[in-house]
Amino acid sequence: MDNSLFDLTDKIALVTGSTHGLGMAMAKGLGNAGATLIVNGNSSQQKIDDAVKYYESEGIKAFGYKFNVADEAEVIEAVQKIQSEVGAIDILINNAGIIKRTPLEEMEVADFKQVIDIDLVSPFIVSKHVVKSMIARKKGKIINICSMMSELGRNTVGAYAAAKGGLKMLTQNMATEWAKHNIQVNGIGPGYFATSQTAPIRVDGHPFNDFIVNRTPAAKWGDPDDLGGAAVFLASKASNFVNGHILYVDGGILATIGKPSNEN
Repeated sequence: MDNSLFDLTDKIALVTGSTHGLGMAMAKGLGNAGATLIVNGNSSQQKIDDAVKYYESEGIKAFGYKFNVADEAEVIEAVQKIQSEVGAIDILINNAGIIKRTPLEEMEVADFKQVIDIDLVSPFIVSKHVVKSMIARKKGKIINICSMMSELGRNTVGAYAAAKGGLKMLTQNMATEWAKHNIQVNGIGPGYFATSQTAPIRVDGHPFNDFIVNRTPAAKWGDPDDLGGAAVFLASKASNFVNGHILYVDGGILATIGKPSNEN
């Protein structure tokens, strides 16, 4: 195999929401493939600084920038600073997002709009201002972090499903408009992963843990590192003719509506 297909040396990758969780796992994958990371968050500068130190401890070159992905003025300023201080962005992963678990009939309009704003509008905003340099250079990779909720619904996550369903179609439309500039725009749809956030429910006997294990043909939660390979593929030369595709990394959940093979 030609390993250079997956080599990201000398590439600069902005990963929004990369101070923890799945965003950190994907960013680490890119860094291990040679990319220089632009670490983003909005909750605190300390979290960004801590994340940068973690990446550096792993031998990954990283820089931190605090900005709100849903605020266009902040995004414009941040992108200009990144390009001036680090260099042109070759890879963008729109990962930052939120979820509010509320039945639709009880959900406040303001909360619904906030989810749409962060999970759908912000990928448009960040991509809009990053892609201009990519168009000028005739190359670039954009990866939108979609969800299984891009394909199906679930109780209490209506706003999230609406946003992620929209993000799937936004991904396809970005690919439609920007492919002529040698820019590939794809998505990753994560399934259920073993993270610090899910640790309290990943115990035998917990109803949701049992549900996930039983409904996933792989019969387990995903390892966050599994997303690293998917991110590297879509960020590298290996995917140069892949465009408008959503790669679901879910252990097979979306492959079946019937009884998974691991159920007796």
